[in-house]
Amino acid sequence: MTATANLPASSKVINDFEMTFSAERTRARRTWLAVSTVFLLLFLFSAWLGDFFKTTQVSLPDGSREWRWIISAGIPRLGEYISKTIPVLHWDSFGADFAEWFWRWKTWMWLLLETVLIAFMATVLGVIGGFLLSFPASRNLAPNQAVLWVTRRYLEIARTVPELVWALIFVFCFSVGPLAGVIAIGLHSVGSLGKLYSEVNENIDMRPLDGVTAAGGTWFDRIRYGVVPQVLPNIISYTLLRFEINVRASSIIGYVGAGGLGQEFRIALSFQEYTDLSALFVIIFITVIIIDYGSEKLRHHIIGFEEQT
Repeated sequence: MTATANLPASSKVINDFEMTFSAERTRARRTWLAVSTVFLLLFLFSAWLGDFFKTTQVSLPDGSREWRWIISAGIPRLGEYISKTIPVLHWDSFGADFAEWFWRWKTWMWLLLETVLIAFMATVLGVIGGFLLSFPASRNLAPNQAVLWVTRRYLEIARTVPELVWALIFVFCFSVGPLAGVIAIGLHSVGSLGKLYSEVNENIDMRPLDGVTAAGGTWFDRIRYGVVPQVLPNIISYTLLRFEINVRASSIIGYVGAGGLGQEFRIALSFQEYTDLSALFVIIFITVIIIDYGSEKLRHHIIGFEEQT
């Protein structure tokens, strides 16, 4: 009798659940449709602003001209440009052709060393500044709202201005040379790393900090013993990644006189030495591969990660 009496109640619960689930699923589908529609409209509007739908006239082999979509018209020109940067290497004279391709290798190697050192110095400055400012920039660690607001605005300004613009400013202040590049990339790194570090800080477990506070620890004790041990692996990962990014950045800012290989890019473009561009690209590409491999090994060694064989 009891089981029979409970059947209507159980059926009502099941029906209520199915109705609620159906309503939630319908609401989720409508939300997904609305968000997808807004995203599609924004994408199309952005594509229109970016001239993705633009048409242009192209010259045909017979001398006539016709209108074509700018993407289809520009891709062959991209291939033409890339083909100009590829050197002519013959197997029977490979050594001579390769030497001609890397004819300024001594100068490039010195500038590559300068580029890497600029990135290294800038990363060190960025890590120091970003690490120290990440704690007052974290909502769960900031001493008060005023410190939080000021620190976050500073980090936003530092990372909003591109490295190239900072480099132009510091070249004006300190003249051409690596110093301007170090300060420019270092300042931008402070803003970027400070943001990343603060986000890591906001995801920590707060219980160790409560334990330090209960033991009579100060705010600095909470950071030293409660936060740093938790965030250190992520800080190392972000730092090594930033160093790789800074190597690429330091190879570009030389274009405005801030040291490094960038000045060679400017010279090659000015004199239309296209094969020099490909040689410089190969040098930077190999450098980034080596740094990425070394950074991965160092990070795995520090965090105690053992590769699966």
